[in-house]
Amino acid sequence: MKLFPAVALIVASLAGATAATAAPLKNIVLVHGAWVDASGWKPVYDILTREGFNVSMVQEPETSFADDVTATKRILDLQDGPTLLVGHSYGGSVITEAGVHPKVAGLVYVAAHAPDVGENESALGKQTPSVLGKTDGAIRKTADGFTYLDPAIFPKLFAPDLPRERAEFAARSQVLAAGAMFGTPLTAAAWKTKRSWAVVAEHDQIISPELERWYYARAKSDTIEIKGASHAVFESHPREVAALISKAAKTLQQ
Repeated sequence: MKLFPAVALIVASLAGATAATAAPLKNIVLVHGAWVDASGWKPVYDILTREGFNVSMVQEPETSFADDVTATKRILDLQDGPTLLVGHSYGGSVITEAGVHPKVAGLVYVAAHAPDVGENESALGKQTPSVLGKTDGAIRKTADGFTYLDPAIFPKLFAPDLPRERAEFAARSQVLAAGAMFGTPLTAAAWKTKRSWAVVAEHDQIISPELERWYYARAKSDTIEIKGASHAVFESHPREVAALISKAAKTLQQ
């Protein structure tokens, strides 16, 4: 009987140590896709911050794949603990490479690419072409090799389920993206070692929904499909996207 207090003290100490190391995951980093910037995450950001998450966004320069991965790792370095890394579209390739960062606890793909080591999204996209891939002249290129979507058809292809004024603004505020970044092969695939979640946008015309499903089945991602959603699903269906991100974060903290 005299040993019970000492045993209780040890058990309490161990429980306290476990609780200290199992701090809730509160950090979320959002990575945008090509031709847009981080401002498109605002509806998702608003929901997640109201839930108490510490949300940061990466502003990718879109000057090269390496530059975008570096920009993402720079924001990850600033996080104060385990972090959920979220990527949309081309941002999926970026988080796949940058997600090996030691602070990344899990990944969320939102209508995004998820290549393997040695693969690149351009080649994979050609194997399973989207509406964009079948539309001649939709992607324009500058003399120095930067790409953008034809502003006249951007609303129809990228964001048909957004208000027309918002879609047209996005079309006219595009971040021109270096063409070479889409064909850069990955040197790491974080989804192989870290748990992942994913959103398939049913009416995506930029990335084929079929390719999205294939990516996420291969990665064994916990996947949802949002019916009627365009490639701009993160803006047009922020509640559903934020709900999956929140679920992922809460799952990782358990």
